[in-house]
Amino acid sequence: MLLKRSWLLSFFSCCCFLSGNAQENIHYQERIRLINANINEVFYDQKSGLYIETNGKNEKPHSYLWPLCALMQAENEAEATLSESQLMQPVLNAIAKYKNNDALAPGYQAYVTKEQKDSRFYDDNQWIAIAALDAYNRNKNPSYLNLAEEIYRFMMTGYDKKSGGGLYWKEDEKNTKNTCSNGPGILVALQLYKLNKKPEYLNTALDLYTWTNKHLRSPDGTYWDAIKIPSMKIDSAKYTYNTGTMLQSNVLLYEITKEKKYLDEANKIAEAARDFFYVNNKLPGNYWFNVVLLRGYEELYKVNKDKSIFSFFVDDAERIWKEERDEHNLMGRKPEKSLIDQGAMLEMYARLARLTKE
Repeated sequence: MLLKRSWLLSFFSCCCFLSGNAQENIHYQERIRLINANINEVFYDQKSGLYIETNGKNEKPHSYLWPLCALMQAENEAEATLSESQLMQPVLNAIAKYKNNDALAPGYQAYVTKEQKDSRFYDDNQWIAIAALDAYNRNKNPSYLNLAEEIYRFMMTGYDKKSGGGLYWKEDEKNTKNTCSNGPGILVALQLYKLNKKPEYLNTALDLYTWTNKHLRSPDGTYWDAIKIPSMKIDSAKYTYNTGTMLQSNVLLYEITKEKKYLDEANKIAEAARDFFYVNNKLPGNYWFNVVLLRGYEELYKVNKDKSIFSFFVDDAERIWKEERDEHNLMGRKPEKSLIDQGAMLEMYARLARLTKE
């Protein structure tokens, strides 16, 4: 493996003689392969078919579900970018081991089901559904659509009219409604609506969209984290992924309805997000939160074809490669490297490879 890594690093050096987008694209593809090799070598346990959370001391023998949600989306993007298949299969097999069929509907719990009973988070499930729908749109495998529809049914068990609507974050502690459960909930519903035109899905999306903007939109155009139930107190923390899902939601609503107000909102959110989050030529430290924000910019780019809107992601991804990568090519700011950081940068480079190639 060390010989392979040395060869890849030599290959990167040779690439400096290339120019423009072709050079960038080759760099991205080799980075994707290298990060994937590291994930399989360092974080994947072939015997159990499960993953570990970090390469250091872990709380549990295996990873929680959230990093696998990130990895599922990353492998989908890697398959699309590299024109390869079966990269998703190991993580799909692992995620299946987190399934919990309890009432009110089947869903995926936070930790491996056979090892312990654990909470089910609506957003964890939604990230899986979003990745499944992206994969279905690419390869038309019906199992992905079935998975997303099942998760939609589970996520709607987290909806009620307390605070006027909205989805809770966590099934067994219904005390907050978060942008991170409502933003991706909108995306799940809109993507399902685009596939089968069932009014239920569009109505759900519009309901969640209206509620989120009413309660969790900050005056500067970004989004707060959550509202507490029943006090209605706002948790005013701001994270890139929350603004990212709402940016993407506006673009999808524009594509579906052709109403310009949604595109106008998307442009406002994109400008506000860059102004707020990109400080001193850096995005915040959570790679995965940031790549969810990139998803929104990529959706907007499909409409306006303006590459300048995502140029700061290109710059930040280059900075991370140069400054936040260890001698083993593991990504992350801390000495202990995490699975979710590797998955996030895998997705980041896969998306940028696609975007800069166009």
